[in-house]
Amino acid sequence: MRFLISVIAFGALSSACAEQPIACPPAQGVAVQVLGSGGPIADDARASSSYLVWIDGESRVMIDTGGGSFLRFGEANADFLDLDFMGLSHFHADHSADFAALMKSGNFAKRQRALSVAGPGGSSRFPGLDNYLTSILDGSQGAYGYLSGYLDGTGGLPELKAIEVGDSVSPERNLLQGESDDIAIYAIHVPHGIVPALAFRVDVRGESIVFASDQNGSNEDFADFAKDATLLVMHMPIPEGAGDGARQLHAIPSRIGEIAAAAGAKSLLLSHFMARSLANLEQNVQLVKTGFAGDVETAVDLYCRSL
Repeated sequence: MRFLISVIAFGALSSACAEQPIACPPAQGVAVQVLGSGGPIADDARASSSYLVWIDGESRVMIDTGGGSFLRFGEANADFLDLDFMGLSHFHADHSADFAALMKSGNFAKRQRALSVAGPGGSSRFPGLDNYLTSILDGSQGAYGYLSGYLDGTGGLPELKAIEVGDSVSPERNLLQGESDDIAIYAIHVPHGIVPALAFRVDVRGESIVFASDQNGSNEDFADFAKDATLLVMHMPIPEGAGDGARQLHAIPSRIGEIAAAAGAKSLLLSHFMARSLANLEQNVQLVKTGFAGDVETAVDLYCRSL
């Protein structure tokens, strides 16, 4: 009962701070939808991190596939056939665990064209994108080797065009160069403790959506990367008084506000909550607003916003 009460309280508070979601997707224009607004702990009735960018009613871009995003993808009426790009910010489970489930679902979509998938390079503790895909899909050793056709486009499956973003890849490189006429996507490395991690910028029709991912806010270049974003999506899983270990992974609320202001973002959407940041959500949002004068909203699952 205590858990149920907490979930209801968290949901009510978060919803109170968020603008009423629009009907999604709109038939025309660009919209951002939150598939998962939660974190790694199953204690808040939220899916883990995942986002969609809709263009003229089509689900064209997906960022992260955290636990629960498979369900939310279906609830949003998104279509695997429409996707031009999937970005995996890093390989913590709460950002990538449902990737294989989505690939299995896509097995039934009769898709033929290749799908671009981007992710970070690896380290001694974490795989890069290429090794991650092999560990899942390799026909002889992969956990889901029966879906190995995704690696080479055989067996009636579309090929996954892997784009591993190593340290040498410039944030000015359009990851969809030559693949899309109306979408440009860029990536920059962001500091998330020992975990290789990426933020993504999606430019479409004069609008820019920046998905900051999990980061501690110490990369001064990130503000330039997110410059003049129409919508900056930043994660707020920790409160202002979090300890040093948590701050190595995530930015505190006041730092989030500083980053949004430095970027000159038009609006800020806070997401990737945990119980510790939801417990004093209004206070944490006010701390963000001390540094950022623009519009600030808080995400709930399936929240949708037109740009």
